[in-house]
Amino acid sequence: MNLLQHSLLGGTSFRSVADLLSGLNWHEAARKTPGVPYTLAGLIYHLSVTQRASLDLASGRAETWPDALSVWPDHSPTRAEFEERLGDLQAGLAEAQVLAEDPSLRAREILADLAVHSAYHWGQVALLRRLYGTLPVPGPA
Repeated sequence: MNLLQHSLLGGTSFRSVADLLSGLNWHEAARKTPGVPYTLAGLIYHLSVTQRASLDLASGRAETWPDALSVWPDHSPTRAEFEERLGDLQAGLAEAQVLAEDPSLRAREILADLAVHSAYHWGQVALLRRLYGTLPVPGPA
């Protein structure tokens, strides 16, 4: 696995995405925290939408970022929306791994940007789960 692949999945410079999502359920994802402008469901929505648009660019399915793309939910995601976005996010992570294996220059730039953007939001996921007492204990290194 190369550095770009690790950057997309975590596990080196930050907790692995698999760890961060382990055991995440709808009840926890929908929980609102005073003073925090998003829920875990909203973060998953955002990560999924931005990842999908980035993967479309990196793979050549799209030439430009969609003009009218709403990257944050305009309402609290429903359980079905959360589960759909979570599934798409996980499928996209697998697609990103394939694209990052031997990327073109364009794909490398887009995926590197996606990795940095996502790492910021994975930190928010980790913080909320830590506050809730639900952040899984890291496995052996």
